[in-house]
Amino acid sequence: MGAVGLLFVGAVLFLNGVMLLGKINPRSAAVFNLFVGALQVLTPTYLIFTSGGDPKLILAASGIYLFGFTYLYVGIGLLAGLDTTGVGWFSLFVAIMAIGYSIANFRILGDYPFGVIWLYWAFLWFLFFLVLGLKIERLTTYTGWVTAIEGWATGAIPAFLIMSGYWPSTRFTAWGLAIFGVVVFVALVPLTRGRFGIFAPPPRRKPATPM
Repeated sequence: MGAVGLLFVGAVLFLNGVMLLGKINPRSAAVFNLFVGALQVLTPTYLIFTSGGDPKLILAASGIYLFGFTYLYVGIGLLAGLDTTGVGWFSLFVAIMAIGYSIANFRILGDYPFGVIWLYWAFLWFLFFLVLGLKIERLTTYTGWVTAIEGWATGAIPAFLIMSGYWPSTRFTAWGLAIFGVVVFVALVPLTRGRFGIFAPPPRRKPATPM
């Protein structure tokens, strides 16, 4: 059941990344955020209630709430036209907790690939804090690309492989994810910076001044 939720986390991250790139109307993206947010609250609740009190199962499920509340917060905020600082500062909380969940996956759960994936999420939610909480708008394009890529790399692809029985939960996978993340996210910096970045939005033209 957790893998099904992860699949739709990938979908909503991809959608939100495209939204940050200015390709989707925010209000239309809000509806899907509400769908996935509700799913990501119901899923861990079910997993915890059926865990039989197993602390490792509870630990693994509890982190899902961080995403569920984020997507509900984003969806409601977009529909209501709320200021983004609230969800931005909540994203800082999520980023810090994601580091803790990464350590827990490495040290307690023994899940090395998801230890790395939690670091991906810590980085992404910290970017949300910078863009939405501190209003550093020049990072919006970069954050949009990181969000869309993480939708596939940390959500859709792992979820599909888990459900189909082909997910290699090994240290080799963890190293592969770590190297991929560093290379891609560093390479995106010059590609999204200013008017010379090939993935940066075109510069806005100033309206003609009447003579």
